[in-house]
Amino acid sequence: MSAADILNPHDPALERFLFASVGEDRNGSIVTVLSALARLELDPWEVAAELASSGRQAAVSRLGTLLSRCKDVPALATENGDVARTLAPLLPGAAPVATSFSDALHKGIAFSPGTILSVAVVILILIQVILSGTWETAE
Repeated sequence: MSAADILNPHDPALERFLFASVGEDRNGSIVTVLSALARLELDPWEVAAELASSGRQAAVSRLGTLLSRCKDVPALATENGDVARTLAPLLPGAAPVATSFSDALHKGIAFSPGTILSVAVVILILIQVILSGTWETAE
């Protein structure tokens, strides 16, 4: 067993799922899947591993049932199925969810600051080249 396994014995592929938000509790704090399962006195890593190994529909159904029992997050009383369907694709090995073009437009595209800076630099260089007239043919 390596030192990394000793320090973090859990599957890192489950982290994206476990650290995803399920909503806000009554105090306005963000509640993650990990904290919601812990509040139900369940082992979040064990439950996530079980969900990941079950089929997609079974995972959505079981997760929805578990989330409906989490009384600390008022929205989960009515929206547990929607939240479960949103979270299930974050499980490792889950098939990607087919989304429509309009869904993709509403979600938007996330760019890192480095990407934005790189695009801005390229645009500024192109503007400089165009304004300096270096594109003229030599005679």
